[in-house]
Amino acid sequence: MPAKSFDGQTPSLNNSTFIHPSAVVIGNVELAADVSIWPLAVVRGDIHHIKIGQRSNIQDGSVLHVTHASDFNPNGYPLIIGDDVTVGHNVTLHGCNIGNKCLIGMGAIVMDGAIVNDNVMIGAGSLVPPGKVLDSGYLYVGSPVKKARPINEKEERFLSYSPQNYVRLKNKYLAEQQ
Repeated sequence: MPAKSFDGQTPSLNNSTFIHPSAVVIGNVELAADVSIWPLAVVRGDIHHIKIGQRSNIQDGSVLHVTHASDFNPNGYPLIIGDDVTVGHNVTLHGCNIGNKCLIGMGAIVMDGAIVNDNVMIGAGSLVPPGKVLDSGYLYVGSPVKKARPINEKEERFLSYSPQNYVRLKNKYLAEQQ
């Protein structure tokens, strides 16, 4: 089973959630309706909590983790992902906050305390440094990220299309498992 308890915390899964057998979800993790976790993804809520909103998808090889509370950071950093978020292949999200209707491009890294507001696209391979705040409605690219331009109408439509497409795909996977 890819969902594993740790330190008395068990992942909270919705009955429409899909976790690929090669993925792992550990500890204090809450997955909302229609969330999908794809092959070899790691969602590790062992030292703080992780919450993933409705219809969000975490693609192959992504690593999601948190930061514990300490003298250096009294509250630690949970990982919060909103609704309708597409997290591309091999993304690292660490103790950050991702708003609704965002796309995090393949290989991107979003660090502790970063805030990605709603309707943001982060280009493949980009680095969002600790504590950086990304404004809603823009494409960000680079390492470290810089605001490239406003999201255009086609990209705005894609931010809604992508999560719905992954809901359809995970439903096919779930149907084949029965």
